[in-house]
Amino acid sequence: MEISKEELVVCIEQARKKLDGSIENGEDYRYIYEKSVELDRLIEIYIAMEY
Repeated sequence: MEISKEELVVCIEQARKKLDGSIENGEDYRYIYEKSVELDRLIEIYIAMEY
């Protein structure tokens, strides 16, 4: 099953908001890192799908 461009963009936006919130709230570095890696993974998928 392939995710649509719109669904992927929504996932990227949600991941970015989670990451931004973690940074603003001063969460532990490992949680910020995990959220950053998740966002990077979604962006990598977006690029690989050539949208």
